[in-house]
Amino acid sequence: MITVEDWAEIRRLHRAEKLPKKQIAEKLGVSRTTVYKALASDEPPKYQRKPKGSLVDAVLPEVHKLLKDTPRMPATVVAERIGWEHSLTILKDKIRQIRPLYTGVDPADRLDHKPGEAAQFDLWFPEPKIPVGYGQARMLPVLVMTLTFSRFLTALMIPSRQSGDLLAGMWQLITGVGAVSKSLIWDREAAIAPKGKPLPPVQAFAGTAATRMVIAPPRDPEFKGMTERNNDYFETSFLPGRQFASPDDFNTQISAWLTERANQRQVRSLGDRPINVVGTDLAAMTALPPSPPATGFNHQIRLGRDYYVRVDTNDYSVDPRFIGRLVQVTATLGRVVIVCDGEIAADHTRCWAKAQVITDPQHVATAKTLRAHYNQVRRQPTGRDAEVAYRPLSVYDELFGLTSTTLPAQNQRRSA
Repeated sequence: MITVEDWAEIRRLHRAEKLPKKQIAEKLGVSRTTVYKALASDEPPKYQRKPKGSLVDAVLPEVHKLLKDTPRMPATVVAERIGWEHSLTILKDKIRQIRPLYTGVDPADRLDHKPGEAAQFDLWFPEPKIPVGYGQARMLPVLVMTLTFSRFLTALMIPSRQSGDLLAGMWQLITGVGAVSKSLIWDREAAIAPKGKPLPPVQAFAGTAATRMVIAPPRDPEFKGMTERNNDYFETSFLPGRQFASPDDFNTQISAWLTERANQRQVRSLGDRPINVVGTDLAAMTALPPSPPATGFNHQIRLGRDYYVRVDTNDYSVDPRFIGRLVQVTATLGRVVIVCDGEIAADHTRCWAKAQVITDPQHVATAKTLRAHYNQVRRQPTGRDAEVAYRPLSVYDELFGLTSTTLPAQNQRRSA
């Protein structure tokens, strides 16, 4: 087999220099047959190895039969059914090639994103553990929002992936851009739509914001592939070489990076920079509602003698003057506030660590005063300890006219 250089030279000498085939063969030191073949071929020579058989070829009929009956049977189960004793990798590769014959192909179309139409949400979990105080460091979720038309990016680290925190993070990102997209796209996140239907708090959020929750079909990451790719972009372009002292430090750094870098980059599919196009996106969105939706954690509880309430594994002290009364507990991303009949019973900075006890010293001092007063009251004499007046029984006899002369003789004898 000749090289591509020899093939090109043979054709040049014959067509441009008009040399005979015999002279070309002598000049290049190749056979005339090689020259004839080079001139007859319109494509450069390529080395092609003759395909070899595979170990899977012997069991292909059995594999086809299993996939015909159960198209989505896992490769590991197929291997078990056919008694496969060789490398599982080559079997998986072959099954991956032939499975579409029975399951069909689900192509992903290119979507036409209109201004203000949708925002995609997803959670990104950066590997570095963030210090959260109390000697703890945690891998915290980052909520990412992508406006599908302008490709404008926003992101926020939140303390947990519970519904209250996810909704609070969504609202902070939405208010940050200043308008609401007509559709909010989520996958089947457990705290959003675990069975493909938004949970009641999520539906209430969408109703208040006058938008629509769109939940991705199962096992279809391409449905919100734009924000999925942005997570990879964060991994490769934002995260390397950075260190974070706290969640607030992380949010400060990523906010600056999004403003100065991510939303300033040229997007090929957009043909412009997100910062230049986001105005068109915002103009087509829905205005923010007059009242914000319910987010965070909200519940009511009767305050017990142990004057603490629990929010996300942490216990927060409450003014003990409200023991025995119903208190309303509200937790945002940054604060935990307890209210009783319109009066603030506690106001704490929210702790992002786990299993901690957060105590206000003023609450401890109040509890000490109340306990001292309670013990003082207990030491005072009660009605049982006071003297009781004693009346002789003869007074009651006289009251009912029962004198010694009127008593029956038998009673007189008994009294004697």
